[in-house]
Amino acid sequence: MNDLLNFQPRRLSRDETFYVAGHRGLVGSAIWRRLNAEGFKNLIGRSSSELDLKDREAVFAFFAATKPRYVVLAAAKVGGILANNTYPVDFLSDNIRIQVNVLDAARTYGTERLLFLGSSCIYPKLSEQPIREESLLTGHLEPTNDAYAIAKIAGILQIQAVRRQYGLPWISAMPTNLYGPGDNFSLEGSHVLPALIRRYDDAAKFGAARVTNWGTGSPRREFLHVDDMAAACLHLMENYDGPTQVNVGTGSDVTIKELATLVAEAVGYQGAIEWDTSKPDGTPRKLLDVTRLSASGWTAAIELKDGLRSTVDWYRSNLAEIRR
Repeated sequence: MNDLLNFQPRRLSRDETFYVAGHRGLVGSAIWRRLNAEGFKNLIGRSSSELDLKDREAVFAFFAATKPRYVVLAAAKVGGILANNTYPVDFLSDNIRIQVNVLDAARTYGTERLLFLGSSCIYPKLSEQPIREESLLTGHLEPTNDAYAIAKIAGILQIQAVRRQYGLPWISAMPTNLYGPGDNFSLEGSHVLPALIRRYDDAAKFGAARVTNWGTGSPRREFLHVDDMAAACLHLMENYDGPTQVNVGTGSDVTIKELATLVAEAVGYQGAIEWDTSKPDGTPRKLLDVTRLSASGWTAAIELKDGLRSTVDWYRSNLAEIRR
């Protein structure tokens, strides 16, 4: 086993086997693109139809056959407020099984360096802003996605437990709200930004006079382009080692009303924007403190307006294939 006291983060070998769990998802596909661009020669991935990560026996057989030296665990069951609030059992059970199976198999078959990806919803609903990593487990969670949050918290604690018990230099990263190519634009499963892109693009296409959004529009959210997230993941694997999860974000946020206006501009919608205040807002604000990440030498590069324009272009170019 590796000795944490002697381990030093270093450049990953481009020749070793690197498994990206969830390589067809929003985050996983971006990480795959980044690793390809960085010259990694032995990337492996399996679709959910090829490998069900909830199937423990199948996961162990996969790791026994491939023995990846590096792993990014980006696979997860994800969704927006509606999906999380409607199917909490699914979000809790599926995610815990995925995490436990992959992490146990990786430990059993000698994975040296592993990055577990969580979500900013792990932090208490009323965390002091911006949210520091130390805020974890200091207060009540947002009720609309507490089941998903608990699953992700369990993943962080398993990473910490592996470090303590087995001395492996595994780490966790907690991204803020992500967007970009490969996002989920479905009516029931999408997060706020892809949902707004779909809604406003349809409104612009069909000449709708008004668009109605959930809530008051007052909550503030931080958005990170998924290509920036992918760059941050490789940076952390090569430059960070510690038990504390690392926040990954931009360090700035906008209101949902401001976001709606930006999306409307990006798609060319010129009608009225209205708000259904009978619907829930969710957490009032989620801005991550990215001091730890910045201190390691990484900052986000893609501005929100630029990222929105490129995401809208991708969405329109891939309407036949994307999740709707």
